[in-house]
Amino acid sequence: MEEDYDVPVLPNNPTMTQIKTHKEMKTKKSKAKACLFATVSSIIFTRIISRKTSKSIWDYLKEEYIGD
Repeated sequence: MEEDYDVPVLPNNPTMTQIKTHKEMKTKKSKAKACLFATVSSIIFTRIISRKTSKSIWDYLKEEYIGD
C-alpha cells in the first residue's frame, strides 16, 4: 500500500480495453480493502470500517501498531 489512485470515469463510448482496465482497477481497490478487513480482529475492524480507501486503512494500522 504505497500509493492510492483514483479510478477514472469511463468516457462515452469506451473501448473494450478501457472497460477492462476500469473494471480491473475497481476490483483491485475492492480486494485490497476486503483483505485488510478480513485480517483484523472485530475490535480493530470497527475502528477502520469508516475509512474510505485501503491506503488510509493501511496508514492507520501502520501508525497505530508500529513496533508491535
